[in-house]
Amino acid sequence: MLVALEGLPGAGKSTLRDRLLADARTRGIPLDHTGQFSWLSLAATRTLVRLRAGQPADDPEKAVEAACWDLSLHARFNLTPALARGPVLADRLSLSTACLLALVHRRPVAEYVERLAEQHRARPQLTVLLTTEPDLCQARLAGRETAPRFTDRPEAAEWLADLYPQAAIVWTRCTGLEVWQRPCTTKADLDQLAADCLAHLNGSTRPPAN
Repeated sequence: MLVALEGLPGAGKSTLRDRLLADARTRGIPLDHTGQFSWLSLAATRTLVRLRAGQPADDPEKAVEAACWDLSLHARFNLTPALARGPVLADRLSLSTACLLALVHRRPVAEYVERLAEQHRARPQLTVLLTTEPDLCQARLAGRETAPRFTDRPEAAEWLADLYPQAAIVWTRCTGLEVWQRPCTTKADLDQLAADCLAHLNGSTRPPAN
């Protein structure tokens, strides 16, 4: 099973990822993890790096082609081999890429979700969209020592806060796959999310509380 963690910068993705990896290790679940991109194509990498810096492509179609090509490589050379060994946790994946493309080019997010969803081998069986409030996300980012990225900026976060729920609706419509939309604001939220995700990885039918 492939599980993708999505959401604003500062929403709690890395915290949830680390918690899940630690809990899975304790329970003997061979959970692996990966990032958003493969970085296996030099041409695609150049485009993705510019997008992550907030620089739109001269041709938006070329940008989405680069993102799709990178995702295809990610599926073939990273995700598929990892999934052969056990479940995999992706810290951001297709929804984040679609939202980045929509943000930078100021275009509807639906068209990017639909294109990325065509990469069937990279589709997560479960997507967890963290809906932590933007103000709290910004407060968390302010405490980080690393330099802020384009998507960390308050104006970008405001756009992304609108784009992610739209992307989730389109994703489920296109793929029929689940998207849990849950906050990661308190320790209780984190505990519940971790428990529900691990239950899902174990094949439990326990329903999440949205």
